[in-house]
Amino acid sequence: MEFRHKKTADIFKAFCDENRIRILHILLDGEKCACRLLEALDISQPTLSHHMKILVDSEVVKGRKEGKWMYYSLSEDGLKRAQEYLDYLIKKGKGDK
Repeated sequence: MEFRHKKTADIFKAFCDENRIRILHILLDGEKCACRLLEALDISQPTLSHHMKILVDSEVVKGRKEGKWMYYSLSEDGLKRAQEYLDYLIKKGKGDK
């Protein structure tokens, strides 16, 4: 299995911040408007935008615009890629070929 190093790094960068982990947990319940994320987190709108850009660029989260608001949800494909890479490391770490 071949992994693109840059894309894999982007995925794991998305998991390397407490606020982004909190956002992922909030999105476990389904799609949320950015306004709802702001209500749930103690961060500013520009800070939320920064975190959402990282999450969306990593493809761990999907975003869609409706009117003036952005709505975000978890990306099953992006999460699956993260899991596949971890499974690959575990397998290779055990010496499996």
